Amino acid sequence: MRKALALFFAGVFVIAILGALGMPRAVSAAAINLNYANFPPAPTFPCVQMERWKTEVEKRTNGKVAIKTFPGGTLLDAKNMMDGVIAGTADIGNLCMAYQPGRFIVTNATGLPLGIPNAKVGSLVLWDIYEKYKPEEFAKVKVITMFNTAPSNIMSKKPVRTLDDIKGLPLRASGPAVDILKAWGANPVGMPMPETPDALQKGVVQGLFTALEVMKDFKYAELCRYVTMTDAGMYPFSVVMNINSWNKLPKDVQKVMDDMRVEQAEWTGVYMDNHVNESIDWSKKNYNIEIIKLSKEDKAKWDKLLEPIISQWIGEAKAKGLPAEKIIEDIKNLTKKYSGS
Repeated sequence: MRKALALFFAGVFVIAILGALGMPRAVSAAAINLNYANFPPAPTFPCVQMERWKTEVEKRTNGKVAIKTFPGGTLLDAKNMMDGVIAGTADIGNLCMAYQPGRFIVTNATGLPLGIPNAKVGSLVLWDIYEKYKPEEFAKVKVITMFNTAPSNIMSKKPVRTLDDIKGLPLRASGPAVDILKAWGANPVGMPMPETPDALQKGVVQGLFTALEVMKDFKYAELCRYVTMTDAGMYPFSVVMNINSWNKLPKDVQKVMDDMRVEQAEWTGVYMDNHVNESIDWSKKNYNIEIIKLSKEDKAKWDKLLEPIISQWIGEAKAKGLPAEKIIEDIKNLTKKYSGS
């Protein structure tokens, strides 16, 4: 008994001495804990890309980093995302820049109706525009990645085949889509996406204008049996990190995240494009929706009506001292580059 007690106290003494000498103690495998806020529901593509990024960072840092994700606005909502990350409410946040057109002028230019064909091209164009111009509005954060949605199209309860069909038609829209619908003579109605199914059932709106993944994700194919392909306008997103949280990271962890910036943009674009195609196929199979494609001549007429939107952006950007025409030219040239044309 005495021998056991002696060994016990000897062990305590050795541990105390080691501690006093500053010897390293065992640390948890995930010593760095980060929070990542997002505003859409978990199954939607911005949250799918969030979970993919989290998984890859944790894997590539060998468990050195643990990231807790907060979808559905449970930590920060869409309106407060940027300022919440700057304030440190979340370490990382995903925001839709299109929801704040006056704040993110340069990057939001990629959401203009400039003929970007898909989300992959749009995401790579967006990243290059950010890298070239480094807009001042991102000076207080670390930009982790950026990506674009697929182009917006009309989903409606009745067919829209001509400009006459869309005149006065109440369609749910948000951000830059509002101006596009106005240019075509529609009646854009602003409302949160979760309220749209009820508004469709009650006849408050007759459809919506956004990327087509929602036909499956929100089951809009049940109510909107017609899709008119306009491919006009996108919603640019960015993922940003609190600058203090970034500066505290070890260099090797920073490198892992930096190395993923373009990769994550492209991955998200490809995922979005594939998901849109899946949504269309699902909608055709389950609800026999009709895809309406405008003739080349009609598409040119629809696009012509959108030119004042681009001109207005140029005027506003120039008033802010930005090289507006050059930015538009860069977007068009990058679109050709990444489209392979």
